[in-house]
Amino acid sequence: MTFLQQSSEIDAWLLTDGHAGNLRQAQALARALQAETTTPALAPAAPWRWLAPRRPPGADHAFGPAFARELARLPAPRLAIGCGRQGALATRLLRERGAAAVQILDPRIGTRHWDLVVAPAHDGLRGDNVVAIQGSLHPVDEAWLAEAATGFPHLQALLRPRVALLVGGPTRHAPWTAQRLREQLAPLRRYVQAAGGSLLATVSRRTPAAVRAALREELRGVPGLLWEGEGPNPYPGLLACADHIVCTPDSVNMLSEACATAVPVFVLDPQLADGRMRAFLDALQAMGRVRPAGSDLPSFPVVPLRETVRVAAEVRRRLGLGAAVPPRRWLVGEPAEDGRFEP
Repeated sequence: MTFLQQSSEIDAWLLTDGHAGNLRQAQALARALQAETTTPALAPAAPWRWLAPRRPPGADHAFGPAFARELARLPAPRLAIGCGRQGALATRLLRERGAAAVQILDPRIGTRHWDLVVAPAHDGLRGDNVVAIQGSLHPVDEAWLAEAATGFPHLQALLRPRVALLVGGPTRHAPWTAQRLREQLAPLRRYVQAAGGSLLATVSRRTPAAVRAALREELRGVPGLLWEGEGPNPYPGLLACADHIVCTPDSVNMLSEACATAVPVFVLDPQLADGRMRAFLDALQAMGRVRPAGSDLPSFPVVPLRETVRVAAEVRRRLGLGAAVPPRRWLVGEPAEDGRFEP
């Protein structure tokens, strides 16, 4: 993700294990903070990578010689933003050198090791330095959607209503199956065909081969598209052009991005989810942002769920980073890997 902005007084290091979901959350917060960013490569080494974010002796060498040399540089950046366990250890090391440290996601140890911890509300983490968020951090807002729409103009020409189907993959806390998805696709296909619309489906890196095969078979002949990983990922365009969005019940990040749009969001088999995933889905349903998917996709009024700007304002306030400067222009770049957050 790249962007242009007026000059920033915040220099930030983004510290993650490189996984798309973790990196995108760190990037989203930095974008909202209008920070000038550096993304050092982390090469986690044993035994520190096993113990992160705990800090045993010698942790300066936990991420390889290149990062150790960067640590020795002075001065430290003003801000260190980490996401995930490895990022949490790296931000601790930067904090020791004077950077303000923000950890995204519950570090699973005491939050006192960071200046702020940004954690999903469904994790239940509490503390004076904890900023709770509904869902996950992401870049989806009006400007992002507008740029995405211009990047995929052919999607705007598809028949309406346009239904975006976002497919992740079964997890321990959302154990849906390819057969169950087939059963769910039948009424969805009938709805789109009866309405004279289009069905725009996309998969993720976690989507099993059996699920991809089911999508190919069940969506054959239905107007729209199915993206399986070849060519430019239309995922941003799908969010921008959809009249309805339907999601599988397995990804907090995918649902958070879908709910940041201004269209109704429906969830396939939300009752299959348990644990923290179920808590998040229950919260979305309680606030009227999502509904279970059925044989129909009725329109209903929605308020886009956009927590990133609120969280960035709270980070600025608590860390004394000053007020934001209105940006000149945001540019939506290539999506990280499969174009979405991963849980």
